[in-house]
Amino acid sequence: FYNFVFQSTFKMTKDKYIDDLRDIREMMNRSSRFISLSGLSGVFAGVFALIGAYLAYITIYSGQDYLGHRIAQITVDNMLHLLLIAGGVIICSVTTGIYFTTKKAKQKNQKIWDQQVVTYLGNLMIPLATGGIFCIILLLKGYISLIAPLTLIFYGLALVNGSHYTLKETKGLGILQILLGLLATYFIGYGLVFWALGFGVLHIIYGIFMHFTDKRS
Repeated sequence: FYNFVFQSTFKMTKDKYIDDLRDIREMMNRSSRFISLSGLSGVFAGVFALIGAYLAYITIYSGQDYLGHRIAQITVDNMLHLLLIAGGVIICSVTTGIYFTTKKAKQKNQKIWDQQVVTYLGNLMIPLATGGIFCIILLLKGYISLIAPLTLIFYGLALVNGSHYTLKETKGLGILQILLGLLATYFIGYGLVFWALGFGVLHIIYGIFMHFTDKRS
């Protein structure tokens, strides 16, 4: 009887110890990661990217027969239009991202701006800033066809780099973006298509997945 009581008590103590360790690990994980990213922000970013890709398409192929052979027309005016489109997509995506992420943070009683956010953004911005400057140099040199693939690659690297400080699922998204960028580099004439797949379709799929995953948790 005493042996049975001892074993039962030992098992209960061991289970409680494991549960306590699991709780401590989860608290440490939450304190070291920015986990307020909203899936809806990814969905809206993807939608804005698809709209931007369509506007870019009609800009560089304007005035040409849809059924005939089309040639991309890159002029100074077209480049200004493309930069405005890209700027609009970025502003809309960042604005909705801030809105939904702030809303989610308030719902979970989490801080909107703390050291974890600063660390995450810092690791995100290093590859993004490097890629942005590199693409501007290529644009000035006339290597326009490489810009779409490289934006995907550097964006993917940024996501992988920042995934250590936020939701682990962003690492998978980053790897897929890098692979699409490499494919776009090989199929050099289809950069806009790969750009739409990466920034548009993948963001929507990722956003929907994260939204419903967050609701189940």
